[in-house]
Amino acid sequence: MFERVDYYAGDPILGLVEKFNADSNPNKVNLSIGIYYDENNKLPVLECVKTAEQRIANPISPRPYLPMSGLPGHRLACQNLLFGADAPVLQEKRVATIATIGGSGALKVGAEFIHEWFPKSKCYVSDPTWANHIAIFEGCDIEVGTYPYYDKSTNGIKFDDMMAFIGQLHKHDVVLLHPCCHNPTGTDLTQAQWDALLDVIKERELIPFMDIAYQGFGQDMDSDAYAIRKAAEMNLPLFVSNSFSKNLSLYGERVGGLSVICPSISEAERVFGQLVYTVRRIYTSPPSHGGRILDIIMNDDALYQQWVGEVYGMRDRIKAMRLKLKSVLEAKVPARNFDYITNQNGMFSFTGLTPEQVERLQTEFGVYLISNSRMCMAGLNVDNVDYVANAMAEVLKVE
Repeated sequence: MFERVDYYAGDPILGLVEKFNADSNPNKVNLSIGIYYDENNKLPVLECVKTAEQRIANPISPRPYLPMSGLPGHRLACQNLLFGADAPVLQEKRVATIATIGGSGALKVGAEFIHEWFPKSKCYVSDPTWANHIAIFEGCDIEVGTYPYYDKSTNGIKFDDMMAFIGQLHKHDVVLLHPCCHNPTGTDLTQAQWDALLDVIKERELIPFMDIAYQGFGQDMDSDAYAIRKAAEMNLPLFVSNSFSKNLSLYGERVGGLSVICPSISEAERVFGQLVYTVRRIYTSPPSHGGRILDIIMNDDALYQQWVGEVYGMRDRIKAMRLKLKSVLEAKVPARNFDYITNQNGMFSFTGLTPEQVERLQTEFGVYLISNSRMCMAGLNVDNVDYVANAMAEVLKVE
C-alpha cells in the first residue's frame, strides 16, 4: 500500500542534534540548533513566565477550545509589540491578527492565504534564508525563488544587487524579509537601507511578508521592529509572522501570530475571516497554555517590563559571547578580520567556515555547526567559548 512513499532523510539541523547527542567527546559543544541557553548551558524558564504559570495554576481551571483566532489578549499582544500600541493602523482597526501555532504556523496560514487569493504570485526569499521558509511556501504550491542577499567576500549584504533584483519583480510577487536578526547570517539591513527597499516594494506593488522570530535580540524591542513600523507608516499591504519561542523561551508551547495590514476596516474584516477559515481547515484552533502565558505577561505592565528586562539580559549575554569569541580569534589568527562577528545581530553568526572546516570541528573537536557555517551564538558560555574559539582557530590556520 505504501511502497511508493518516498523516504524522508530528516531535518538536517535536528539530525545534527542527534549526532551531537551520540558524540562521546566530553568537551562537545552544540552550536547548531537555534535555541537560547543560559550561562550554565540550561534552557531558561523566565521569571515572568514562572509568575504567569503560577496564576494559571491557581486555581487549576478547565481547558476549553479557544476561538479559532486565539485569545484576544494574545492577538492584542502581537499587535502592540509589532506596531506599537499607539500605531495609527491599530487605531484605525486595519490589522487582521490571529494567534498561530508558532511562527511556522503563521507562515503556513499566510502562505495558504496568498496561494488562495494571489494564485499567480511567486515568493522570493533571501539567499540564504531559513530552509523552512522555502519548504512552507512550496508546500502551499507557491513557486519560490531567491534574491541576492549575503556577500561571502565581505560578510555583508549585496544591497545593490538585492535592490536591482527586487526592482524587476512583478506586481503582487511576495518578498519574504527578516526585519531583524537575519537567520542564518545575522547580517541585517540598516534603517536607511530598509527605507530604500520599502520604497521599491511600494513602487512595484509587491507584497512584503516579514518574519520576525527574534524581536529584542538585536537592538531593542522598538528598533528591531523598525521595518515593520516603517511599512505600516507607508500603508503597505504587509504580512507579519512573529514567534515567541525565543524571546519567551517557550519553544514547546508553539506561541506565534500572523498579522496582515489592510487598506481599510472592511478589508481587514474580510481578511481576518479568511485567516480564521484557513485555521479551521488546518488545525481548528491554537493551543491554550502558551497563549494564556502570553496574555498574562504582555497585558500586565509589571510583568511586561520584567519580560523586556529578561530579553535584554539574553541579548547582552549573546553580545558578550560575540566579543569574547572575536577577541580570542583575533589573537590566534591575526591575519584574518573578525569584525563581522560583532557586527552581526541576534542568535546566529555566519562564520565563513567551509563545509570541510565545519566537518573538522565536529570530528576533531566535537563542536557542531550547520554545514553552511551558521553558528548559534547562544550556545556559547564562559566555560566553552575559549575551547570553541581555539578549535575554530585550528581549522582556520591551515587555509
